[in-house]
Amino acid sequence: MSQAPANEAPGREPAAGPPPAVHAEGVVKRFGPTVALDRVRLTVRAGESHALVGRNGAGKSTLVSVLTGLHAPDAGSVAFQGEAAPAFGDTTAWQSKVACVYQKSMVVPDLTVAENLFLNRFGEGRIRWPKLRERARGLLAEYGVDVDPAARAKDLTVEQRQFVEIARALSFGARFIILDEPTAQLDAAGIERLFAKLRELQRQGVAFLFISHHLQEVYDLCTTVTVYRDARHVLTAPVAELDKADLVQAMTGDAAHSALAWQAGAAVPAEAEPVLRAEGLALDGAYRAIDFTVRPGEVLGLAGATASGNTALGETLVGLRKPTSGRTVVAGRTVRPGSVPHALGAGIGYVPEDRHRQGLVLGRSVAENATLTVTDQLGPYGTVLPSRTRAFAQSMIDSLDIKTSGPGQPVSDLSGGNQQKVVIARALARKPRVLVAIRPTAGVDVKSKDALLGVVREVADGGNAAVIVSDELDDLRVCDRVLALFHGRVIAEFDSGWTDRDLVSAMEGLPVTPGGRKGDDQDD
Repeated sequence: MSQAPANEAPGREPAAGPPPAVHAEGVVKRFGPTVALDRVRLTVRAGESHALVGRNGAGKSTLVSVLTGLHAPDAGSVAFQGEAAPAFGDTTAWQSKVACVYQKSMVVPDLTVAENLFLNRFGEGRIRWPKLRERARGLLAEYGVDVDPAARAKDLTVEQRQFVEIARALSFGARFIILDEPTAQLDAAGIERLFAKLRELQRQGVAFLFISHHLQEVYDLCTTVTVYRDARHVLTAPVAELDKADLVQAMTGDAAHSALAWQAGAAVPAEAEPVLRAEGLALDGAYRAIDFTVRPGEVLGLAGATASGNTALGETLVGLRKPTSGRTVVAGRTVRPGSVPHALGAGIGYVPEDRHRQGLVLGRSVAENATLTVTDQLGPYGTVLPSRTRAFAQSMIDSLDIKTSGPGQPVSDLSGGNQQKVVIARALARKPRVLVAIRPTAGVDVKSKDALLGVVREVADGGNAAVIVSDELDDLRVCDRVLALFHGRVIAEFDSGWTDRDLVSAMEGLPVTPGGRKGDDQDD
């Protein structure tokens, strides 16, 4: 496995040939005590499609923020075409060097294509709309983008909006484009058209940094791949010389024989009646018909990368999304589709992915947050008695070992791990039969992760069921079974004892090894 291309000496910019489109060397970025980038490097040459891959937390997004001028590095250097990067804050200069097309479109939906292309560049005086549209038509034609300049951006397809963003970036003079999960919302035909356009632009000397969780696309489009792991550079190698198994190993570390920190729960009798049953659940644009059961005492993992459909599936279970078809059944009771109150009443507890936006009322106390789902139990005739609220919250604080000065402390004053425990306390307050947790340990330290996952395990061990929706391998180790989703389909199922390499391969859409069973939708 090569550590760098033959013409690239680690630690310094290659001297042969024209200067690269971008060269980053020794880049360090810290956010408080967290080291987000630790002396990383990257070189992308003119006309090249270069992949940057790595698990969550590897440093990819932070590097993008440095390469686009959103964050200044604490150490190291960045150069474009041999010239030092513009000064931090010089937006116009950065736009002439680099642009990023994000998974979520940055075009203004209610403006026309022409208006989006020349936003903030209309010139002084009266805007001559026919002339503006003509300029837009010429710009689009120059890069082979077949879109009506007068069309509203909101009426375009995802693919067309991406092409408009690329054309806009090129019109500033940028010849280095970052594509962040560009295929997440495209179908197979759209992906092929996008790749064809990128190859055409490569022939014109445009360089692309391609960031994707779908490793097969790396092999389909890119000539070189760089891997980051734990905020560090691991390798840069020609794609054609790097086996897929070696690429996954580089992303995960030496994972083939990794020991699992968690042990599965006690064996669940196969004849046990499921606590949770998903029957033919499907949601247009997110995932196809999926069936699974979770028996008492089981923790089921729904693993998947961006756009796999696992998060949408988890949100369907708790009533945040209404499925196109299928149903959810809890202990024999069918849950009303798309109804959070009905899901709650049926016995489903929910730990959301974003505790700050979805899980907590930051201006309120620990007690108020922990009892949001049980206000009907805190006093007679719909009243809420402060004394009962404090007593209920104190019992949750004690059972979950929440580090706080007391029930009245503002939840915003707690650490991230203790805030997440408050979210879990709220989910457990009604003693749910099923706990659905989406990335439950996001943004917390290692010690808190163990404690939070221990709570999830205890829910199942008490004869209930739990579902963990995550792409974090540590979250999934506590599971008895894991379903791997890719592009809205379950492509493999793993019992406990899986290796990082096998599960990541499945999540990235690569063939299943003997360690995992194929899903119903995976081709033989």
